[in-house]
Amino acid sequence: MQIDLWESMPPGYNPAFSPEKPALTFYPVESSQPVPTVIVCPGGGYNHRAEHEGEPVARWLNQLGFSAFVLHYRVAPYRYPYPIMDGQRAVRLVRYRAADWNLDPERIGLLGFSAGGHLAAMVGIHFDSGEQTAVDPVERVSSRPDALVLCYPVISFGAFAHRGSVSNLLGADPDPALVDKLSGEKNVSPQTPPVFLWHTADDDKVPVENTLQLAAALRAQRVPYAAHIFSSGRHGLGLAAENPEVAVWKELCARWLRKQLRGEL
Repeated sequence: MQIDLWESMPPGYNPAFSPEKPALTFYPVESSQPVPTVIVCPGGGYNHRAEHEGEPVARWLNQLGFSAFVLHYRVAPYRYPYPIMDGQRAVRLVRYRAADWNLDPERIGLLGFSAGGHLAAMVGIHFDSGEQTAVDPVERVSSRPDALVLCYPVISFGAFAHRGSVSNLLGADPDPALVDKLSGEKNVSPQTPPVFLWHTADDDKVPVENTLQLAAALRAQRVPYAAHIFSSGRHGLGLAAENPEVAVWKELCARWLRKQLRGEL
């Protein structure tokens, strides 16, 4: 089921860029009780959205008993703040419509790969409780996810940045203050939701330092997290079916998600 993120024209939407509006694709599971859900943000350097990091991941989450959404957020030539606005809107909309879709509004996870991991991290770090005077009732709802899963994520826009993601999101000569704001390791707070991280040590596209720096920042702010570094594997592995060593991330993540979003030990 395809769901428009914005009932009216999205802020900053320009059909000359792309006729495709921001949307969610819903992959529900049947249950007699409201279920936790996870919103999936595919990677692609803020230039495109990688298909193998979308629907296959949602189907895997369904197998774990989670309803899932794939977020079709805006990419280049759209720039900041529009992709991140789409991520925030996705969390608000899922929370607002939770009763309609048999979801638990207090158990919403956000899972992102690469640049989609950056988007997820930004939503988890720069959340708000909603604008209570907004005309649109969705905008009155909190944009804070209850858990983050970040897979080989772009985090830093500094020395270890993925330059393509920075350029596509901010342009060729970005404002240094905005670079700092969008460097996740510099903006973690005690209110940042719990985080699951994984990366490969020899990732040659997004250096592993992105994950290591975020883990250190989470530790400094006493935010619960789990971080897994695998010795070898190319960037963009997704579910990692081709790499048995790295594919273990799915089992580790499933256990972590069940604890965070279901309260299982």
